[in-house]
Amino acid sequence: MSISAEGIFSSILQICNEVKENEMENIKSTAKLLAERLLGGGIIHVFGAGHSRSFGMEMCGRAGGLAPMKLVGLEDIAARDNDSINLVELERDPNTANRLLEIHDVQPEDAFIIVSNSGRNGSSVELAMQCKKRGIPVIAVTSLNHSQNSTSRHFSGKKLYEVADIVIDNHCPYGDVLLEIPKYELKTGSASTVVGAFIAQSLTVEIINIFLESNQTPPVFISANVDGGDEHNKNMIKKYEKRNITY
Repeated sequence: MSISAEGIFSSILQICNEVKENEMENIKSTAKLLAERLLGGGIIHVFGAGHSRSFGMEMCGRAGGLAPMKLVGLEDIAARDNDSINLVELERDPNTANRLLEIHDVQPEDAFIIVSNSGRNGSSVELAMQCKKRGIPVIAVTSLNHSQNSTSRHFSGKKLYEVADIVIDNHCPYGDVLLEIPKYELKTGSASTVVGAFIAQSLTVEIINIFLESNQTPPVFISANVDGGDEHNKNMIKKYEKRNITY
């Protein structure tokens, strides 16, 4: 595929279609699990480091998104400790998981989505393990292609997909890039962020559909930039104020 706008569009849409054809059962199973948790009074925590954080931003505090969703990030550690941090080191450090769980109020009725394209770093693997110990279901969104061709950075030797309850494969290639740069042993055109947004939105709408099938009003945010948006969203936040939900 040539290095062009058309090339990257075609390549990423092809991956999105692969996800649609191969991961729909996992997406629907995930939505069912998450909807049950939400209807049971829990919330959903979404963790991603680096660019995987964008997955959480697509689901949490988003116009059209569900209110009882909470973004968990490495930056939370810096905010708590009022200190500069090295995000790469934190992502690779298994101890980061416990530091995050100290910050966030994670309850037995909740669930966790952990997003890592490589699935190899210590923080993601340890976070999944710690959640499992607490009886909290874990959904992994990862590239099996990348993960299965990588060495784990967790002391157990395990990778994220080996620990999670449900795995959604984003079908992105090893290294995440799609287009070869002629004359150089390099590639460009990262895929996981765009594909992740598709997966995040598919989960959101499936969960909302389950709410409707259960004759329950889905707790959905609206844009803060439309008239009445602030008032609507404040009411949503108030409903979940004990869980520190924000928009």
